Amino acid sequence: MSQITATPDLEIPTIPITELAPWAALVFLVAAIVLFFISADQGIVSIPSGIAIHEWVHDGRHLLAFPCH
Repeated sequence: MSQITATPDLEIPTIPITELAPWAALVFLVAAIVLFFISADQGIVSIPSGIAIHEWVHDGRHLLAFPCH
């Protein structure tokens, strides 16, 4: 009984930094906006007037240990 083992040629693809940079910038921008609304938005600089966004992310603020009271 003979065993035949084949090893496939495995190529690891490379991603050029020029293709990755726009996506990294987009992710950074979205993360910064989300962090702003969760951490700094107290209703004073809110896009809609009032404290609506503050109330929507209230539990997230406590989860991330941001003071809000």
